[in-house]
This record gives sequence, structure tokens and C-alpha cells, in this order.
Amino acid sequence: MLKEFKNFIMTGNVIDFAVAVIMATALGLVINGFVGDIIMPIVGHFAGGIDFATMAIELDPAVVTADGTITTPANAIRYGAWINTIINLIIVGFVMFLMVKAYNKSKAPEPDAAPAGPTAEELLIEIRDALRK
Repeated sequence: MLKEFKNFIMTGNVIDFAVAVIMATALGLVINGFVGDIIMPIVGHFAGGIDFATMAIELDPAVVTADGTITTPANAIRYGAWINTIINLIIVGFVMFLMVKAYNKSKAPEPDAAPAGPTAEELLIEIRDALRK
């Protein structure tokens, strides 16, 4: 059973999948940084200086003691963070589209099938008919 598991793990598909998961995680971190640090400040600038990450509808305010410590954080619907996530999803989808398109373009086209010639039986029939004449 251990040998079967080793054979399963060492197949190309499992290793390819593991590499893909690691690369997708790294790509996600890069895209999150790109969206949060580059795209959203630009979008916020053109939207009148809005910081989408801080946009929220506060349902319950934070409970603050007299000395200024927060005992209970505010309960809020953070729709600005959700907008960031949607933009992130669009960018990830676009990047994945470009990657798949490049991969498909890089694949070597399959050679065209050679034109089908006469079969051995057809050649023998032609020879037989030629000898009869």
C-alpha cells in the first residue's frame, strides 16, 4: 500500500497540481498587492479621493472606555473591501485568461494527418486487375 501511494504521489499530475497551487497562491498575493497598492489608490483618486478599503456601513458603533481603549469593535458592513475583492477577481480572471491564451499559443500544433493512400488490399486488387489485362 505504501508503494502504491508513492507511485500515486510521484506521478506527473500530482506534482503538476502541487506546483500550480503554489504558483496560484503566489500569484494571488502579487495581484492583491497590485490591486490594493496601485489600482485602488488610482480608482479612489478619480472617484474623488475615496479610500474604498475604509468604506463601511456601521451597524453598531465601537464601545470605547473612558481611557480610550476599545472593548468591543464596531460591527459594520465593509462594502469597500468587497469592492476591492471584486476588482481583484476581475484582474485575476484577466491574468489567468492571458496565461491560458499564451499557453495555448505556445503548444505545438499537431501535424496534419498524411493523406490516406490506397490500402494494401486495394494495391493487390490493382495489381491483379493489371495482370489480367
